[in-house]
Amino acid sequence: MTARDEVPGPQELEERERTHGPIEEYAQGEIRAYHGIVNTWLLAVYAILAVWGIYYLFKYWGGLGPGLAR
Repeated sequence: MTARDEVPGPQELEERERTHGPIEEYAQGEIRAYHGIVNTWLLAVYAILAVWGIYYLFKYWGGLGPGLAR
C-alpha cells in the first residue's frame, strides 16, 4: 500500500469539500466523487471527434450496402 492509496481522514475530507464542493460517496465509501471542471484538452478531443464523425458520415455514407444495389 502506497501513500497514495491511504484513505483520507475526516479533516482532509472536510477540506476537500470546502475547495471542490460536496463529495458523493458510493459503495459504502469505497468510491468518492465530486463535481469538477472538464480539462480543456478533453473538450478539444470531444470537439475533434465530433467534427471527424460528421466528416465520416458525409464522406462514406451511401448506397444500400454491399450486394444490395442493382
